[in-house]
Amino acid sequence: MNAHDILPLFVGIPLGAGFLLPVIALLWKKLVDILAVLAVLALVVMALCVIGAPSCIYKMGNWPPPFGVNLVLDPMSAMMVLIISGVSFAVTLYSVSYMTKFTSKPYYYSLLMLMIAGMNGVVLTGDLFNMYVFMEVGAIASYGLVAFGTEHEELEASFKYLVLGSLGSGFIIFGIALVYSNTGTLNMADMARIISAGGLNRLITFASALFLMGFGLKAAMVPFHAWLPDAHPSAPAPISAMLSGLLIKALGVYAIIRLFYHVFGLTPGSEYSYILMGLGLLSMVVGVILAVGQWDFKRLLAYHSISQMGYVMLGIGLGTPLGLLGGLFHLLNHSAFKSLLFLCAGSVEQSTGSRQLRELGGLCHRMPVTSATCSVASLSISGVPPFNGFWSKLIIIVAAVQAAFTTVPGTVQAGYIVIAAVTVLVSFLTLVSFVKVQKYSLFGALPDRLSGVREVSTVMCIAMIMLAVACIGLGVLSPFVLNGLVAPARDALMDGQSYIRLVLGG
Repeated sequence: MNAHDILPLFVGIPLGAGFLLPVIALLWKKLVDILAVLAVLALVVMALCVIGAPSCIYKMGNWPPPFGVNLVLDPMSAMMVLIISGVSFAVTLYSVSYMTKFTSKPYYYSLLMLMIAGMNGVVLTGDLFNMYVFMEVGAIASYGLVAFGTEHEELEASFKYLVLGSLGSGFIIFGIALVYSNTGTLNMADMARIISAGGLNRLITFASALFLMGFGLKAAMVPFHAWLPDAHPSAPAPISAMLSGLLIKALGVYAIIRLFYHVFGLTPGSEYSYILMGLGLLSMVVGVILAVGQWDFKRLLAYHSISQMGYVMLGIGLGTPLGLLGGLFHLLNHSAFKSLLFLCAGSVEQSTGSRQLRELGGLCHRMPVTSATCSVASLSISGVPPFNGFWSKLIIIVAAVQAAFTTVPGTVQAGYIVIAAVTVLVSFLTLVSFVKVQKYSLFGALPDRLSGVREVSTVMCIAMIMLAVACIGLGVLSPFVLNGLVAPARDALMDGQSYIRLVLGG
């Protein structure tokens, strides 16, 4: 089976599983765990098969673009489906044991599969309206998953998430209507061709602002971040990992990258470039400042999601080859270490009954696997070498310094030097924050009330170890990852004409 034939299965398998698993549960409940894990494992295998495969397009119903629905595989979408599939597999494995304390486990798996199908659809579709449809499939599933505990905190957070998410969706559909009225097409490659030929007019510029607000809310960028600090801590730990590790990227960051590079033509030093850098810098600073003072483990991680997405947006906004490389590499790295941190927080809460750092301590003696993997993730997000977070942050900092000397030839742009300095400062504050996490949760004396604490189940430990190995591997093997996975994605984004030729032919 070649990459072309695999493409629809990235949506079809999780979509089918989402509807079948509750039915199968009526016949044999224990089979649901196995089938859910196997469904996501199949996605991992397929994602590995499309890495390095030639770019291709799948025409639904054999309608030629720009007509009909099509799925597009290029190095950027291939990297995204690998990220989605890999993290989803670890989360599904973790859920087998973790979700036994919740009722209606088959419905949990159903919503989880629909979320995965929606995210895969967003990163593969070549049509702007279908991107919106897939985004809503993933978003609506996530609203239900945030509220899955059905307690007061979960329901309130889910309602707030739903209201603000619907507001973001409204901005996006309005922007789609404006672009369609101006270009007469919903196919992104055709849209890019028409805008490139006619230039950006006021209507398109206004639509791009709507997209930035809508997808910026999905990505939880400051000042569109109000839903995230409540939704992430309230959700079950596996869903917190999915929201932070995948959903804000697939439904938010990826859409911004694809639209602003391929459709609106972002270039270094352009207005779009400065806007994305400004939002990225603001998210980095505000997120880390709010995180440092937190004592709720999951809320601290939620604010760091905002801060770390700032790094990604800064790298993307720079628009230079090195900046985009760093931004995409940090997107990949963040998926691994932030998902792992939320799984570790879930393990700590399940074993101790608390996520308040002041009530913990000495867990390294009772929960060695959770403690070791949490330490790996903490070092990774703090940018300590040789873990993966160090390399992507270093690339972004170097790219900012490089831009200071190359944006306007013959001059030094001091603003970029300031950006690089702020990036270093934010990384230091992140390290301070996670030193606190380590000190108050893993080390020190074990409180008397935690004397009976035990490590979580084997299957949960395996899921955490997998992500910890990914954090180490992405750091130690960073040259190979950059050359084989991230650089091709970067090159595909920077060559918008290749995307147009791939989809429209010619």
